[in-house]
Amino acid sequence: MMLEKAEEVHRLACLEVLGGNNRAAYSAELPGLAGWVSCHPLQPSPRGGDVYYMSACSQGVVARVVLADVAGHGEAVNTAAGRLRDALRQHVEQWDQSTLIRQLNDTFLTGAERSQYATAFLASFYSGSGELLFTNAGHVPPLWYRACAREWTLLSEATPLSKEIADLPLGLIAGTSYSQTAVQLEPGDLLLLYTDGVSEAYDESGTQLGLERLLSIAQNLPTESAVAAGKGLLGAVARFRGKAPTADDETVLALQRPAALR
Repeated sequence: MMLEKAEEVHRLACLEVLGGNNRAAYSAELPGLAGWVSCHPLQPSPRGGDVYYMSACSQGVVARVVLADVAGHGEAVNTAAGRLRDALRQHVEQWDQSTLIRQLNDTFLTGAERSQYATAFLASFYSGSGELLFTNAGHVPPLWYRACAREWTLLSEATPLSKEIADLPLGLIAGTSYSQTAVQLEPGDLLLLYTDGVSEAYDESGTQLGLERLLSIAQNLPTESAVAAGKGLLGAVARFRGKAPTADDETVLALQRPAALR
């Protein structure tokens, strides 16, 4: 059954972890952030390989979001989603996410199918300062709208090149290290997290959207709210696709630091 809460806003309670891999569309309020999520598994399945979660710490000052794209189908994906949820609950109070991402990688290997892995983008937001700490484990880079410059860019790591094995998709090598990058989210800034079902959409001629076209599309998105930006992105991708069928799960998680916090 499809979960539709487009007009309802879910306000995350302390220590709550909200999300999953089922079909859903609704707004959410996290500490210091307004959010909107749309998760559309490839029909006819009600659940897919895209997994998202949002959480809030007990002091109500830290929000955490994660969007993952899990290889595989059926019960294997549902099991991976459960492991992800449990890891987030265990570390919900911690601002530093390095321990979480390493544990998530190692526990993802435990009991996983031999060929199963996941890409993931994990972010922690401190509402007191507006600082966003993020880790990208082989996932497509989010779109970042900087309100002061009125421009969209791709949010990527700024770490120097290293020979160390880092930032691989989850579940490939035990003990993999993952870097953390901090950026400042100013009032009005937007983040659009998405899975490769969005960026790798094809049109009727077989042309793939790709990151360059996706960034070009973003320049014309509405920026007044997370809801408007998220729906605008999905609408623009649908227009690009035209009559071509959807070929993969599509999930968008939109976040905005409000210009005026309530």
